[in-house]
This record gives sequence, C-alpha cells and structure tokens, in this order.
Amino acid sequence: MSELRYCPITNRWAIIAPERRLRPLEFLVPGPSRSPASPELDPFAPGNEDLTTPEIFSLPALDPAKGSRWQVRVFANRFPALRVEGEVVREGVGLNDCVSGVGAHEVIVECPEPSREMADLSVDELVQVLVAWRARIVDLRRDTRLRYVLIFKNRGTEAGASIDHAHSQLIATPIIPSLVAQELKSARDHFRRKERCLFCDLIQQEVELGARVAISTDSHVALAPYASALPFETWILPRRHAHDFARADDGDLRGTAIVLLDLLRRLRGLLQDPPYNLVLHTAPSPHPRPGHPDDWSTIEHDYHWHLELVPRISRRAGFEWGSGYTINPTAPEEAARFLREADPDGAGPSYS
Repeated sequence: MSELRYCPITNRWAIIAPERRLRPLEFLVPGPSRSPASPELDPFAPGNEDLTTPEIFSLPALDPAKGSRWQVRVFANRFPALRVEGEVVREGVGLNDCVSGVGAHEVIVECPEPSREMADLSVDELVQVLVAWRARIVDLRRDTRLRYVLIFKNRGTEAGASIDHAHSQLIATPIIPSLVAQELKSARDHFRRKERCLFCDLIQQEVELGARVAISTDSHVALAPYASALPFETWILPRRHAHDFARADDGDLRGTAIVLLDLLRRLRGLLQDPPYNLVLHTAPSPHPRPGHPDDWSTIEHDYHWHLELVPRISRRAGFEWGSGYTINPTAPEEAARFLREADPDGAGPSYS
C-alpha cells in the first residue's frame, strides 16, 4: 500500500508507491552511446587551455608521463549564471524581491582524459577533485558579498550536462539557496529542542535499522532517505559530526572518495550508466549580510555536510508540479537493497 512520508530535514512530503514498483532495468534511460569529443575539439582537454577562460586553480598531474601538467583544473564558466563584478543590490519590486546577479560560476575539470568519467577515476584521483572543491569554497568565502557556495555535478544530457568531459561546477550566490536554508532551519530547530545534530540522529537510526543503508564504512555511510523524492536518491554522510566541508581534512576526503566511487560504480552497473546529479550541501559562508546578523552561533553543532546523488531516471508530471509532492515508485528500502547487492565493480545487475 502506498504511503505519504515526510522528511524532517527537507520539510517535504513524498509518496512511496510500491504498487507502481519498478525494477532497475525498467528505469533505463534510452539514448545514444557516449562518444566523447576528440581531444582536438574538447575545450577541457590538455593543450586546449586557451579555449577556456583563464585558469583560477589547478592541481598537478598525478602521472605527468600521461602528457598533462594538471590533474584537476578550475576556471570561470564562459557563460556564467552569475558574475563576480558588481555590488550586491537588494530591492523590492512590488511584492517581490530582487537581488543583483553577483556571484561566481566556475567549472572544475575532474581529469585530463576526455574518455573518463568520475566513476572511472581511482580513489587518489577522486580525492584530488574533492581537494579542489574544498579549496574553491575556502577561497570564495573570502568574498564577503557571497553567502553560499553550491558545488554540483551534472552527468549526462538528461541531467543538464552540455559537455561530456568529466567536470563539476560551482555557483556562489549572495543568498542562501532555499533548499539549503530549509535544511539549516530544520537542523537548527532540532538542535534547539534536543541539543543533538539532526543528521547524527538520522545516521544512528539508519545504521541501527539497516534497511535503507546502501554502503557503510568506518567513516561514512550512504543511505536512501526515508522519504526519498526520486528513485535511488542516495545521501553520503560522514559518520563523525562535521558541519563544514571546507574544514574536512585529507583523511575525511579520502573516506568520502571511497564511498562515492563505490556508489557510482554500483549505480553504473545497476542502472547501466544513468545520467545523474550530484550536489554538495555544506554550511554557509560565516559572514552574514551587513545589518542582518544571522545566528550561526550553533552552526558547528547543528548542521552536517553531506552529498546528495539522484539518478535522472524519472520525470516530474502535473501532480508533482501542482502539489509539491513527489511520487517515487521504488521504496528507499528496496533501492538500498539493490545497491547493496549490486556489483561494486560496475558490472551489470544481478538481482533477484
């Protein structure tokens, strides 16, 4: 029987509809096989650095013998959603609010080779990507106009990617995104009531129950949220309480890379290389708006950074758009089971 499930973190409802239950192969997204651009035409390939905006940050190649000086490279998006230049101006437009489009929009190229994806990287290579994420958050927080840095990855055209070469992006904004603000509020309210981190309570509960845990290590856990909005939605959280990805040490990043790589390879085999979105949710920049002090006095205790990964294998229809609910035909318990049983080397599905 279907259930309406509520998530106390996102403050959203989802309908879990097992009567519509679909097996992983029924989610496959048809489309042309991936054919990366030749190195000569790939703007992100080594040797084509002049086809992008000037380099902002890079990490040296782990194996220079492969012909690239860099392992990870960061530069401003040529067609940015927000621009660094200008002052933040806030004004009312009748009943509406408007903030000038000041911010930053950057591209993080995750490896030199055009033919590889994040799931193809080694743990050491993926750690370098996470190091670049951390470095860019730290640097952009020096700009007191910016209040949040959102890092995300669009894999595949159905997920919004326009270039095949493995890359992620960041957009820094002068306001805290609505979904993050809701998470912050939920975590703050929980801490004020119970003096405990909401996410730490979630981790403890899910590890004890086990049904929605897909991957578990000594340092991290990957789980399907109780009120998963979409099929195979998975969160990766550090077990040790940590509110800010920018403060993660190299050991934390390695632990994250191990679980993320495992999850990506399981999904690739289970859903035959699906398009997906990957998002990092972390604490906001520590400086509030001038004249509008925000109470971040307990942020170190009440928030918990995490990654959210959603394969793009379903679409929103009229009910979802009109109600704000989502209909998920795969219960998170079932999704977690499929992932636990999936081949961690990314081979095809072998479920019953």
